[in-house]
Amino acid sequence: MKTRRVTAAVASVLALSLGAAACGGGGGNNSSGGGNAKKDAALTSIVNASSKKGGTVNLEESDVPDSLDPGNTYYGFVQNFSRLYARTLTTFKPAAGKAGLTVVPDLADSLGKASADAKTWTYHLRSGLKYQDGTPITSKDVKYAIERSNFAPEALSNGPTYFKQYLVGGDKYQGPYKDKSATGLKSIETPDDQTIVFKLNQPFADFDYLATFSQTAPVPQAKDDGAKYVQHIVSSGPYQFQSYEEGASAVLVRNKNWDPKTDPIRKAYPDKISVKFKVNAVTVDNDLLADKITADLAGTGVQPQTQPKVLTGKNAKSTDNSYAGALQYLALNVNVKPFDNVNCRKAVQYAVNKQSVLDAVGGSPKGDVASTLLPPNVNGYTKFDTYPTAGNKGDVAKAKAALKACGQPNGFSTTMTARSDRPAEVAAATAVQNSLKAVGIKVDIKQFPSGKYFSNFAGVPSYVHDHKLGILSMAWGSDWPTGYGFLEQIVDGGAIKPSGGTNLMELNDPAINKALATAIANTDAAARTKAWGDIDKMVMDNASVVPLFYRKNLLYRPASATNVTVTQAYLGMYDYLLLSSSK
Repeated sequence: MKTRRVTAAVASVLALSLGAAACGGGGGNNSSGGGNAKKDAALTSIVNASSKKGGTVNLEESDVPDSLDPGNTYYGFVQNFSRLYARTLTTFKPAAGKAGLTVVPDLADSLGKASADAKTWTYHLRSGLKYQDGTPITSKDVKYAIERSNFAPEALSNGPTYFKQYLVGGDKYQGPYKDKSATGLKSIETPDDQTIVFKLNQPFADFDYLATFSQTAPVPQAKDDGAKYVQHIVSSGPYQFQSYEEGASAVLVRNKNWDPKTDPIRKAYPDKISVKFKVNAVTVDNDLLADKITADLAGTGVQPQTQPKVLTGKNAKSTDNSYAGALQYLALNVNVKPFDNVNCRKAVQYAVNKQSVLDAVGGSPKGDVASTLLPPNVNGYTKFDTYPTAGNKGDVAKAKAALKACGQPNGFSTTMTARSDRPAEVAAATAVQNSLKAVGIKVDIKQFPSGKYFSNFAGVPSYVHDHKLGILSMAWGSDWPTGYGFLEQIVDGGAIKPSGGTNLMELNDPAINKALATAIANTDAAARTKAWGDIDKMVMDNASVVPLFYRKNLLYRPASATNVTVTQAYLGMYDYLLLSSSK
């Protein structure tokens, strides 16, 4: 997920979609449990606004995050949540509606200063920044954080590697655990403790959006011990870890050395934030309905079983049906037989009954049937359908013709993955299984925990090949809402990694790779926008991605939740930097 870039065009599209979904309400003394609050109020306003300090925000999550280490995560909810204890060079403004898409300075005292060719970016840190132990935060700590997060896959493999791709010499640098030199990566310069300069190998006008990633949160090198750093993260934000139990829980309390004078965007109203992991997804929903917790940390909405309870009656006005700017899809791995044959991939394209998949996860409140990679609210979206079927219900005749063309007229057997702690994804996989069975494709569904899905299983090519995982369940939201921010990490060959990868198709098409690189270097915004739609069509022609539905979240806000608003910057979940509680 991820953080996202916002252009004027994208902001306009999002504003229209938010406005169409909202029914008013919010602000003032609105309460999600009554008063003036209405359904979808948190899409455009702050519901149950309060400036009262105190209380505990209680969160639950159905599995475990990939990591709470800001330098070792790629889940959107962790990017959102980590802003409580990890400040970055820039971040998204905590605000309602389209204002929440604005990138603002965080550790930095202003947005980046770019050279004329957009290949050099300079930031200056605010004065008086301190860690939880009172020691100063310096530009060298930001440099080190980027080095460890992007250049040390042997220890930290979960996050994206944009910095590695775009910094001069990034392809040669071995990372701080192997490179013991005092200079580190030379293309990140720190001429003094307040200044950091990035030297890029090509123009990159989106750099302020890249600087919102949690990977720019400072890490003191003396306190870092690689993958174990998650056990004792050093806070730069208003909260620090009181406790952390791997796979079970985390508790954040106030950081006494956080100075609000250096942080104009965080209000830090709660006294404590408590998180429980590995809670059954339906139990999470029930705890929300019983007002035992403030929010579901994953932020993807209630489960299909819970949906009827919140769509009618008094609970309906406490829901927010937000667009996630994300796609649920099937990745067909081109290095697992028979999906090395494009016609076998096309057989799946035609066979899948997408409407049945959407119905299985809860119908229209969960999204709209998809035919493209780019969701409609991402810059570059072009409406087209390369594999149309009547009513989106599949076409058996076309599927069988494709099977014949790929030399498998009687079908074949394959294995499909799904995340075990996500009932909706398992339900979607079952619907896909039933669709494919009708054309002779037999699917065995294997389930894996979401916390290790990319680092140990679906994102590890060697595991995928050894276990012949041909179809992989996947959901993706853009790192920033342009075609590049959405596409690059899932279709570029450079995004294939030994572990923690997100290009689950292992797509490494030279023409697609070149088109992406050419487009992001183009300073003509209109040309870039057109290029994203063209690349989307190239990927669909390759047939390795089966778009299922453009995702929506059906969120529920209990009565005790205050300062509740949806952030489109973080996949349409609630903004955890604002969220507080009356309890």
